[in-house]
Amino acid sequence: MKLEIICGIHAVTAVIQKHPKLIDELHFNQVRNDNRLQQVQKLATDAGVKLGQIDQKSFQQKYGELPHQGVVALCRPREPMSEPEMLQMLSSLEEPALVLVLDQITDPHNFGAILRTADASGVHCVIAPKNASVGITPVVRKVASGAAETMAYCRVANLARCLAELKSLGIWLYGAAGEAPSQDYTTVDFTGSVALLMGAEGSGLRRLTRESCDGLIRIPMRGSVESLNVSVATGVCLYEVVRQRDNSGK
Repeated sequence: MKLEIICGIHAVTAVIQKHPKLIDELHFNQVRNDNRLQQVQKLATDAGVKLGQIDQKSFQQKYGELPHQGVVALCRPREPMSEPEMLQMLSSLEEPALVLVLDQITDPHNFGAILRTADASGVHCVIAPKNASVGITPVVRKVASGAAETMAYCRVANLARCLAELKSLGIWLYGAAGEAPSQDYTTVDFTGSVALLMGAEGSGLRRLTRESCDGLIRIPMRGSVESLNVSVATGVCLYEVVRQRDNSGK
C-alpha cells in the first residue's frame, strides 16, 4: 500500500489527534527543534505513534521541496466516508444539518481553503463527485491546516442521485449562481437543514446540479469584477448560515 505524505505542524497534529492508527511513522527535521515541534513529538509519543529515525541529509532529500515545517507523517490513506455512511450520519443528527456540496472543484488550494472554512463554520459533511474533482492531496492538507483530517468528506459516483437522497432527508438545496432568477443570499432562511451547492469557477454549477436545487442564491457584487473566488464565496455563504443560526438559537 502506498503511503500518503502529510506535512506541516497543523496537518500532522490533526492526524495524530483524529487518526493516529493511520500513521506509519513520523519524520522530524533534526535541525529544527523548537517548542512547537517538541509538542508534536510529545503528542505523538502519548498516542503511541512511531517516531522514525532519519538523518538530516535524508530528510532534506525526501522532503526538502515540501512545506513541511519540520515534520512529516507517512500515513495509510484515509478513505472518504461512503454515501450510505454519510446519509446515516445526517439522518441521525439532533440539530439542523449543514451540508456543503462542491460540484467539480479541481483546484487544490481552493479545496483546502474550503475544507478549513467548512470545519470552522460547523459543516457536518462535504460532498463532491468522484469525477472531475480534486481529492485530498498534500497541497489540500497543507492549505486546510488540519481540516482535511477532521472534516467528514464523501465522494459520490452520481451527484444528482445523492442530491435526491439529501432531499428525502428534508434537506433544502441552495445553489450559488450569479444570474437571475437567483436571490440575494441574505434573504434565504438557512435555519433549517440546508445544503449549499458551489460550482467550479468559470463554469459554475452543472445543469443537472442546478436543476436539483430548491433555490438559487447570489452574492451581490458592487464593483467591476463579476464573481468571487469559489473559496471566498463559500465562506461568505457559510457564515451567513452561522449568523442566522446564532441569532435564532439553532
